[in-house]
Amino acid sequence: MEFKHSSVLLKETIDNLKIKSDGIYVDGTLGGGGHSYEIASRLGEKGKLIGIDQDEAAIKAAGERLSSFSDKVVIVRNNYCNIKEVLKGLGIASVDGILLDLGVSSYQLDTLERGFSYKYDTKLDMRMDTRQELNARDIVNDYPEGELFRIIRDFGEDKFAKNIAKHIVLARQEKPIETTGELNEIIKAAIPAKMRRTGGHPSKKTFQAIRIACNRELEVLKDSLEDLADCLNPEGRLCIITFHSLEDRMVKTAFRNYENPCTCPPDFPVCVCGKKAKGKVITRKPILPEEEEMVWNKRSKSAKLRVFEKG
Repeated sequence: MEFKHSSVLLKETIDNLKIKSDGIYVDGTLGGGGHSYEIASRLGEKGKLIGIDQDEAAIKAAGERLSSFSDKVVIVRNNYCNIKEVLKGLGIASVDGILLDLGVSSYQLDTLERGFSYKYDTKLDMRMDTRQELNARDIVNDYPEGELFRIIRDFGEDKFAKNIAKHIVLARQEKPIETTGELNEIIKAAIPAKMRRTGGHPSKKTFQAIRIACNRELEVLKDSLEDLADCLNPEGRLCIITFHSLEDRMVKTAFRNYENPCTCPPDFPVCVCGKKAKGKVITRKPILPEEEEMVWNKRSKSAKLRVFEKG
């Protein structure tokens, strides 16, 4: 299957990166290379783009898509949380811009054997990096009921989280839950019939929650934000596209703290904590997709772009 992914907020992200022809840029979530292609096409002879992704299929697809820029593009199979290590390995101290698009690619969702989607009946997997041991099947069959409830409530924001967790535990006592289809039926049974008729597919939120837990998506983002900002040159920009309210809140809070890190009580006449601002927030409110984009790319509906500039 061809690696397909429509790059969300493409123009808005590229514009906000303020690309210099001789600059060095990092696409920390390379995917199919859509954003990267636009960055690379704006680079001159001295410019460089580093693409990072943990998904083998993405690496292969992006490599083909960016082949005409092979003299200025380096692709690394890794996780963006290791950005400092990746840059050090390439002999790069700092960069002029970093992009993260935290969405799941259409390819990952639509490839049967990846087990990401509730649309197909296949084995439960959901690993973005297939070298990783933990998969969705392990979570569904081994995690205690309380932990499943927390994951579905927090990462899926599903009001039926408690009942879904309870139904999963009851079902797995009979036999292990092996496939997306089996999990689908369990979730359906946990949600009242009249509620299933509205608000999209009943399994959407639980599948999202399990995927986020399986790939530690929120922990990875939280642990990486400071490193990402520290890797920027002065006036370098960090552009992050989120698709989940918890991700967006995390990015918003981090950017605000980088702009105003002072921890002194508000009644102190002068700052004594000594914490210096890292730069400024460019987006007071997140940039959202235009109506037109939301029509042709339904997966862009929950996308939010936030931008920070190093001081």
